[in-house]
Amino acid sequence: MLIEQFFDKESSSFTYLIASNEGRALLIDPLKNNLNKYEERIDFLKLNLIYALDTHIHADHITGLGGLREKTGCETIMGVQSKVNCVSRTVKDSDVILFDELSFTAIYTPGHTDDSYCYLLKSETNQFLFTGDTLLIKGNGRTDFQNGSSSLLYDSLHNKILSLDNETIIYPAHDYNGAKSSSVKNEKKFNERLHMDKKTFIEFMGNLKLDDPKLMDIAIPLNLECGL
Repeated sequence: MLIEQFFDKESSSFTYLIASNEGRALLIDPLKNNLNKYEERIDFLKLNLIYALDTHIHADHITGLGGLREKTGCETIMGVQSKVNCVSRTVKDSDVILFDELSFTAIYTPGHTDDSYCYLLKSETNQFLFTGDTLLIKGNGRTDFQNGSSSLLYDSLHNKILSLDNETIIYPAHDYNGAKSSSVKNEKKFNERLHMDKKTFIEFMGNLKLDDPKLMDIAIPLNLECGL
């Protein structure tokens, strides 16, 4: 199994390339601006891209799902709550995406947005959680647009993610401080937001007063059309 991480400086976004031992591959949260980079790497590794998926409708960059499907013929996937009619396939909570020796379980984790999913990858020796914007390293996604809910995010974090095995590796969709990965164990220990009770967490999130993402008005409509 192969896991590679791509970082986009402009949006501080991560994209993940995961490949099986048989040479078939999946991309998580690809950016339209970086399609050539992904294709060059996939060609160099002699991989066959069969899936591309987004963890949610992104507001800070334009998705590469549509472009990848046009260029490679891969199947594009999002959660059913996204209501993105241009994807090849939708998944719901607990659905499993199988290819070769790899198994991805879709975990519905609303809160950052109402369509947010995490994807749990199990291999023979480890498991990895691709958390989108739901759980970040020593942080979590905002909840002030796209039908976000601090109450639902608290429940998703505590009931869906923190219940996983402590050694589960966390791969988020963003990082702004140079970190690349974490674990459930480390987030339980070092993520101060996870130490708050629900009332305190909701109040904290309600007082963040963050600026809207710069591309929000452009990105959301385009991402509803798979970036095309």
